[in-house]
Amino acid sequence: MPDPDPVTASAPASDGGAGGGLWSPARRELTLGLVLTITLVAAEALAVTAAMPIVARDLGGLELYGLVFTAFMVGSLIGIVVAGELIDRRGIVFPFVVGLVLFAVGLLVAGIAPSMEVLIGSRFVQGLGGGAVPPVAYVAIGRSLPERLRPQMFAMLSTAWILPGVFGPGIGGAVAEFLHWRLVFLGLLPLLVVSGWMALHALRGVASVDAPPSGRSSGEKLRDALIVGLGVVLLTGGLSADSAVLLAALVVPGLLLTLYAFRRLVPPGTLQLARGYPSAVALRGFLTFVFFLYDPYISLLLVEVRGWSAAAAGIAITAATVSWTMGSWTQARLSRRISHERFALYGFAVVAAGTVAILPVLVPEVPAWLAVPAFAIGGYGMGLGYAQFALIVLRDVPGSDQGAVTSGLTLSDTLGTALGTGIGAALVAATVRGGLGPGPGIGVALVLGTIVAIVGFLLSPRLVRQSAEAGLSTGAPEIVR
Repeated sequence: MPDPDPVTASAPASDGGAGGGLWSPARRELTLGLVLTITLVAAEALAVTAAMPIVARDLGGLELYGLVFTAFMVGSLIGIVVAGELIDRRGIVFPFVVGLVLFAVGLLVAGIAPSMEVLIGSRFVQGLGGGAVPPVAYVAIGRSLPERLRPQMFAMLSTAWILPGVFGPGIGGAVAEFLHWRLVFLGLLPLLVVSGWMALHALRGVASVDAPPSGRSSGEKLRDALIVGLGVVLLTGGLSADSAVLLAALVVPGLLLTLYAFRRLVPPGTLQLARGYPSAVALRGFLTFVFFLYDPYISLLLVEVRGWSAAAAGIAITAATVSWTMGSWTQARLSRRISHERFALYGFAVVAAGTVAILPVLVPEVPAWLAVPAFAIGGYGMGLGYAQFALIVLRDVPGSDQGAVTSGLTLSDTLGTALGTGIGAALVAATVRGGLGPGPGIGVALVLGTIVAIVGFLLSPRLVRQSAEAGLSTGAPEIVR
């Protein structure tokens, strides 16, 4: 895609309703609808994680436990690509409705699932629907909000994870334990209808943009999305294998399939880190890879290695969730003085600092409580940097291409999360099988995460467009836009 003129690309940034904020009458419904929808998707994901041990005990099939999460992730990868294609061809309302319907159907089937196999299928359907939500939200923000309000909106969406992050696992576990795990799925259906209706009513007012022909059919893109899903399944399956032969037999073709299809689904120049928004798409995956390489295993570190209770270990998770939101609001407040590119740079630096700060907790002589502020530092860095890649895309990409490019951005995000989680799990599993316990595996994951964060920091100048490079090289506080 040609590098758009920033003024033309930012056409939605014309400040209609000047002076109005996110909660002004003209924008209140969209803000509330998107926040509630994201909150429900987040609550469902976190509640299911807490309820799954009881679900597996009730339905049986413990050996299929991990596929419940893998199915959702693969469905999301496909849903992201399909939603991006539909946005550019049919606007944002149709893919949003389809996504909500699929998510609701997935919830309903999961709530009545008679077996683990049916539950896995329902989670795949949920993933298809849930994958449509981020691209729709990003494009709605790009087309309906002026540039000055976009950082605030992303901070608002980050805040939508606070309540689910603090209460979701506890409520989900309590509902599953004392009522029934099926209510974890079925209980969200009425709330999904209400929030979805509010968001849908507001999305109808977002202007549509005619998209030029992309040169590739929807069938080709769907095929590539399925290939990405297959590649990720092979990758995650191979990484968890206890045989070196099986690991190589699955990981190598899985990696090749994933890279082949991913390259076809993201903007040209993404894998080469071409300047500007292609690098934003690539580096979003770098950042999520770093954080989720160890995020799922902080509780394991505190419980299994340092002897904390599960409830006490939850404090670290809550601290990271809250600090992520604090970082997001920091970037929103300072977005007029500090450019998106610089915030991405700072995000990688702070995440690297938080990641390396957790390493000493593996040593018995170091107080275990240091993991809480260290993990919070990493979360704060994610808050600083995470939204910047989407903001760069929305600023620099023409409205007619935003569906495809934000789909690629979300795909990179999800792929980074999946690979980080899978590689972290493989490292932990390897040291456990070797009789060393999870500690050394977590330690290697932290070291690897630090290295990748430093690489991301060093690559961040690639985010700067050629015309704006002088602002960064001279140390100016804001890159010229």
